[in-house]
Amino acid sequence: MFNLAERWNLRQGQNPVCLVKFLSEDNLQFQTLSEEAEHTLLACCPSYVQDMVVFALNTGLRSGDIFNLQWKEVDLETLRLNVLVQKTRRQIVIPLNDAAYGVLAAWLAMRKGPYVFYNQMTGDRFRDLKAGFKLACKQAGLSGVTWHTLRHTFASRLLRKGADIVAVKELLGHSTIVVTMRYAHTSEEAKVRAVQAVGSSAKPVTVMPKPRRTR
Repeated sequence: MFNLAERWNLRQGQNPVCLVKFLSEDNLQFQTLSEEAEHTLLACCPSYVQDMVVFALNTGLRSGDIFNLQWKEVDLETLRLNVLVQKTRRQIVIPLNDAAYGVLAAWLAMRKGPYVFYNQMTGDRFRDLKAGFKLACKQAGLSGVTWHTLRHTFASRLLRKGADIVAVKELLGHSTIVVTMRYAHTSEEAKVRAVQAVGSSAKPVTVMPKPRRTR
């Protein structure tokens, strides 16, 4: 808070915490959803939350970017999203798979304004769904699951399916590959496939027995 106040010119004088070291964060530890947990969670979600959970799992978008998504960023003809990411202010392109397209098609039939997802009671876009999502997770018996867990799950599933790490970086909108690399350790199956691919293209080597010495 002191650092931000100084950056925003809201505090004068010496920063009392300028020499305080920040606690180290373990960014390699994150939770993902198994397919079984996903089905259990979806069964406990209201329909509108269910749609956004499915959309998050199939696009990797942050919750804020989903809430802010407008129809002008959706191209259903080419099956693409052209999203301006709020956190980094970068434009990213995300292809739509069948699951994500299905969600958009359903909401297109109910379109009432510029935003894709909106509160049908107020007609305005969603601001926050933490309470509804938290309740659904509790009913599903899932602990520690947040909206960002869905983004982690998207990235991890991509790598398990053999997606290129650079492609994952671009889909997530990361500024550097270093940020994306924390998901790489979940891709043991991809490593096995890569090594096996090299072995399948190599020519078999015949090992000749060593000649015996004669006395």
